[in-house]
Amino acid sequence: MSAESEFHAKFFPVLARAASIAAVLMYVFYFPQIIGNLNGHKGDWIQPLVAAMNCTLWLLYGLWRPKKDMPIIIANAPGIVFGGFAAVTALV
Repeated sequence: MSAESEFHAKFFPVLARAASIAAVLMYVFYFPQIIGNLNGHKGDWIQPLVAAMNCTLWLLYGLWRPKKDMPIIIANAPGIVFGGFAAVTALV
């Protein structure tokens, strides 16, 4: 195995985990906006809605691959829930 291949074999799993954690955190941090929306301080609805749609597409991509891509699925599931909820609570 070449040095480059060895580097990729070690680096990409770490990169995938870090990216998955960052994605989950990005969507979990919609929670303060949701709380504000519910308390009458309405935030913008379009960005969370588009984020939820984007996450839905990525989740479907991860599900429909020949071998399910669990990091993509896990990283995008919170975006559907929190993005969708942030958008809905901003509208009502």
